[in-house]
Amino acid sequence: MKDILKYFPNNIYILINEAIKQNPNANIEENAIEIRIRNNRPILIKLKDVDIIIQYIITETEILYILEKLCENSIYAYKNQICQGYITIFGGHRVGITGTCVIENGKIINVKNISSLNFRIAREIKGCSNRYLKEVIDKEHNTIYTTLIVSPPGKGKTTVLRDLIRNISNGIPEIHFRGKTCGVVDERGEISATYRGTPQNDIGIRTDIIENITKAQGMQILIRTMSPEIIACDEIGTKQDVVAIKYAVCSGVKGIFTMHGSNLKDVKGNSEIAELIENHWIEKIIFL
Repeated sequence: MKDILKYFPNNIYILINEAIKQNPNANIEENAIEIRIRNNRPILIKLKDVDIIIQYIITETEILYILEKLCENSIYAYKNQICQGYITIFGGHRVGITGTCVIENGKIINVKNISSLNFRIAREIKGCSNRYLKEVIDKEHNTIYTTLIVSPPGKGKTTVLRDLIRNISNGIPEIHFRGKTCGVVDERGEISATYRGTPQNDIGIRTDIIENITKAQGMQILIRTMSPEIIACDEIGTKQDVVAIKYAVCSGVKGIFTMHGSNLKDVKGNSEIAELIENHWIEKIIFL
């Protein structure tokens, strides 16, 4: 929380600290998931089961102040990240940004009149993937089964994916599993939370990361340049993703991927993913 509060004007910093003190049972510092800042609306701190609303109306000037601090007083230097809709800050926290998009040749070239900032608070949960290791790891061949992790949005699939990568990369002496070289395509920075080239999340000692690139492009580059044994990425689903996964498997690379869904019907509703399952490119599916 301290990593985030330093970006706010002093009056908002004080208001949030007062909310923390006034709601001791909520344990905001430990349980906060997001802090939402919206122009001309109250501050909202989102916890798992409740929202804390601070009745203070945010101004456009305050949003601009926060954005300038996020960008270290050089918004232009962060223009590419802003056009992607987020900024990653120290500690691995991601700040979502919305406003008026400026489009040129079908691409976003700028975002002006910033109206909302969403501070998504990053928290690792080490060990959360342990219950799934027996399903993912192929002990006989000291590798993994190519696995698809499925859950509805916000139910922890990225958190589990991150911890699986850490376990697989480091190795698991208790089951005599040797660590594997992992390649992570971190399209939106949600897995590694890389800040200035350094992952803020622990994703293992044998893991290489490529970010701010499409999953399909990233998988091909990693396979050609970093020789991964395992490749991982979040939220697959496009035809290009499937082509890249086939390329990886045909190159002898195993994979761990995630997608949104609640059941097998949802998964097979995506014809591209259904093809991967029916032709056994995907060996295991885990529903959270």
